[in-house]
Amino acid sequence: MTSAAPLLEVRDLHAWYGESHALHGVNFEVFPGETVTLLGRNGVGKTTTLRAIIGLLRKRTGRIAFEGKDLMRLPLHRTAHTGIGYVPEERGIFTSLTVDENLVLPPVVAQGGMGVEEIFDLFPNLKERRKSPGGKLSGGEQQMLAIARMLRTGAKTLLLDEPTEGLAPVIVQRIGETLAMLKKRGMTILLVEQNFRFASRIADRFYLMEHGKVIAGFPVGELKERMPQLHDVLGV
Repeated sequence: MTSAAPLLEVRDLHAWYGESHALHGVNFEVFPGETVTLLGRNGVGKTTTLRAIIGLLRKRTGRIAFEGKDLMRLPLHRTAHTGIGYVPEERGIFTSLTVDENLVLPPVVAQGGMGVEEIFDLFPNLKERRKSPGGKLSGGEQQMLAIARMLRTGAKTLLLDEPTEGLAPVIVQRIGETLAMLKKRGMTILLVEQNFRFASRIADRFYLMEHGKVIAGFPVGELKERMPQLHDVLGV
């Protein structure tokens, strides 16, 4: 941890889809420069937690604070301007627009964002495909593009939902290398991931979720002793 104060703090977070109560008092925190992973099987509330943090899910109670500022009452566009970038599982790129057009479409919300050429240094595949429409990219290239768009906006914290889902092992490795590089640059990352082995190589800490709650939190150094619990909950 690089600071005594958390960058992102979630306390007693409840959330609903209509009448369905999806989150039941979620608690966790992320410190500046950390990579933190939410672990759990499908349907336990990991994606719902990200959606509640960014403001896509409005029926929620509790406290969500970023840099000490309460996010609960902010409209969605104001939350983006705090410096949080969200990359959903479906990636959200525009399939009819080129790589170049996708990159420059989201507005820059804070200073310190990467320039397009700097992004192409980080993602050389995208530079080669810069004139190709998003719909013609491979799944891995689409994931890289989705992450790259957030880096250009000046986001200081990335919320990544299942970035390795459906990708070939060699691409998963490349995504891991990219996230490790961003971490070295000081980026803070909150990761939702079912690929436990991928997450274990890049995360500083883990929160284990079950039935809409965080049931355990532990640093990477405790992985070995936590394996029986992880096996029970995740089947790893």
